[in-house]
Amino acid sequence: MPSKIIQPQGWVPAKGYANGVLTEGRTLHIGGQIGWNADQVFESGDFVAQMEQTLANIAAIVKEAGGEVTDIVRLTWFITDKRTYMARQKEVGEAYRRVFGRHFPAMSVVVVAGLIEDEALIEIEATAQIG
Repeated sequence: MPSKIIQPQGWVPAKGYANGVLTEGRTLHIGGQIGWNADQVFESGDFVAQMEQTLANIAAIVKEAGGEVTDIVRLTWFITDKRTYMARQKEVGEAYRRVFGRHFPAMSVVVVAGLIEDEALIEIEATAQIG
């Protein structure tokens, strides 16, 4: 199977990148997702709200590829504010579980100076093994 671009129905198309690429062996590589909705609009400037939307975006891409959140094997988080992340751990955990339940893949969190979209407070890349 050649690689296949994964784009959830109803989403504004990504410009210059793919939201997801499904490769032979059913490995899904999910490009960095941020806290905007399917119309590429930020509904909140709050870190936890953006994080939850980001995870929901990842879940939507996995579902579009025929998988479930339990197929996700790796997450790499890029955050712009370590203090907010650390101070709001309880809320972060609650939002995470609302989207992913108690599925905990391998994960890294990296603090960065900024992200391409100025309003973005978090970006997350993921890898899933579908099926």
